Amino acid sequence: MQTYRSELHVHTVLSPCAGVEMIPPLIVQTALKNGLRLLAVTDHNSSANARAVIEAARGTELSVLPGMELQTREEVHLLCLFDTLQQSEAWQKIVEAALPNLANKPDFFGEQFIVDATGDFLRREERLLLNSTRLTLAEAARHVTALGGLAIPAHVDRPANGLIPLLGLIPPGFAALEISRHLSPAAAREKFPQLREQVLIQNGDVHYQNDFLGTTRLRLEEPTIAEIRLALEGENGRSISIDNLLAQI
Repeated sequence: MQTYRSELHVHTVLSPCAGVEMIPPLIVQTALKNGLRLLAVTDHNSSANARAVIEAARGTELSVLPGMELQTREEVHLLCLFDTLQQSEAWQKIVEAALPNLANKPDFFGEQFIVDATGDFLRREERLLLNSTRLTLAEAARHVTALGGLAIPAHVDRPANGLIPLLGLIPPGFAALEISRHLSPAAAREKFPQLREQVLIQNGDVHYQNDFLGTTRLRLEEPTIAEIRLALEGENGRSISIDNLLAQI
């Protein structure tokens, strides 16, 4: 069993709200510098840069999961994590069919760059990614689970795109909920009674190099979705813990 200091919510230059420095080699370099052993690439409504980050991390101690931060019809953000690129690419096809065909306006929203493992430019994503898909939260979670992935509502405490402010309730069936970097688990449960019986994870919602948080520690046999599920359930010696946040903010 090994402990994986984790960051499961990382954006690249494909997300128009991310910094220009969020290219694969610098993401890997900064993650390792911060002692991380596991991260997930979760760009807005797209997984097109996941392969590049996985390739950039090859041969290092950092494991990378392909993923996405989906925006549902309700405007809730949902982390969608997978083991393989094949799974994430199958999910991408579902998302593309549900994403409005609106052109990005780089001067207003920001650039959406698809890059290779070295960070070199390949092409622009022309469709606007900062948008709600036609998938409901429940539909999205069912699709992700059917593909073998893990769906976790993101920054549920946050007024913008957070589950609790938008819906006021926690739908059943989620293995965990993500809280933002601005609250400790104890403070989150005190502020939001809906969270008192929920398993919580915490991520930095990384858009810039100094956003890496790494407060979530997962004790796993290996960095897979199945093992993460067991850790969230506290089964067979697997576990999850969140470091004290006070020194991180």
